[in-house]
Amino acid sequence: MANRLSKIYTRTGDKGTTGLGDGTRVAKDHLRVQAMGDVDELNSVIGILLTESVSALVKAELTAIQHDLFNLGGELCMPGYTMVKADRVAVLEQTLDGWNASLTPLKEFILPGGSRAAAYCHLARTVCRRAERTMHTLNAQEQLTEVSLQYINRLSDLLFVLCRILNQEAGVPDVLWNNQTNRT
Repeated sequence: MANRLSKIYTRTGDKGTTGLGDGTRVAKDHLRVQAMGDVDELNSVIGILLTESVSALVKAELTAIQHDLFNLGGELCMPGYTMVKADRVAVLEQTLDGWNASLTPLKEFILPGGSRAAAYCHLARTVCRRAERTMHTLNAQEQLTEVSLQYINRLSDLLFVLCRILNQEAGVPDVLWNNQTNRT
């Protein structure tokens, strides 16, 4: 493979614009750039989560998701280009269903926390939801692929279930929400 990044700085963004994959220059605060940044941040938070001790199955799934997110970022960077395939949404759904089947049904809301890995996963889930909101706002202006919108939605659901799986693997209970008005 050839060197893709032989020079890191180009000075072309010094005046507040950045280049998209198709060569178009847009403002650095353009909604498309925000969506790209949210997806990149999500990928980074998953990278932090992967520094924790997680099962080989979880590690493999999260690593595949990181590759998917890089593809999603590429798709956002190149308007009209498709990189995220429908089979990846199906894989998320199958994984989600399998993991969820091993958990006890929830009767209460849960708070972010429990084990450190689950707390990082909750952070990933919230960043994922932000990326999803940004992508939907962008989609109202510039059409994104239906599959990319499905993928980011399913991923946030999977991350919620994964938070519970990580607590289960660590032998730590989920932190249940206490709806009492008077706490002591």
